[in-house]
Amino acid sequence: MEFQEVVAKRRMVRNFEERPVAAASLEHILKNATHAPSAGFSQGWAFLALSAPEDVARFWDAEWPEPRTGTRVGITRAPVIVVPMSHKQAYLDRYAEPDKGWTDRSESRWTIPFWHVDAGFASMLMLLTAVDEGLGALFFGLRNMNAVKEAFNIPEQHEPIGAIALGHPAPDEPSPSLRRGRRPVAEVVHRGAW
Repeated sequence: MEFQEVVAKRRMVRNFEERPVAAASLEHILKNATHAPSAGFSQGWAFLALSAPEDVARFWDAEWPEPRTGTRVGITRAPVIVVPMSHKQAYLDRYAEPDKGWTDRSESRWTIPFWHVDAGFASMLMLLTAVDEGLGALFFGLRNMNAVKEAFNIPEQHEPIGAIALGHPAPDEPSPSLRRGRRPVAEVVHRGAW
């Protein structure tokens, strides 16, 4: 698939078929995530990949205990969940190395928490690769992050930035938010000055 087609087809899928994702597709998605940019090439991300049905069920038991009802229930049929995480200390340590020179490891030097930004870059690469693989994907926020961390023994220094559901898309209702329409480029791009 051409890149422009991938970008045009990318959308958040909220309903999935109950059929597995090919192992090769999942590996391609995860490998592409590691090609995301990262400040100082810190690569301070980590990904919890859940594809065994019992692991996916354990994720939903932690994240969204039953009863599960409403329009979001279709995402629970996704056969794969990936939890992208950021690791702040990896960045603080990397920038204390001789070629960076911030020996104090102070978080105050970071005006933006690049550990989260870079995990977001990696997540976007997963979303785009899913489209390229003919799959659907949804990035969503975690309601019960501590329960998910506990259920999967996620180390405290790794912070989930959300989760990504992956699978074969099933018919679903477009988000009502889409009625707002996409803002035109001329409205969001300020050339030369605001």
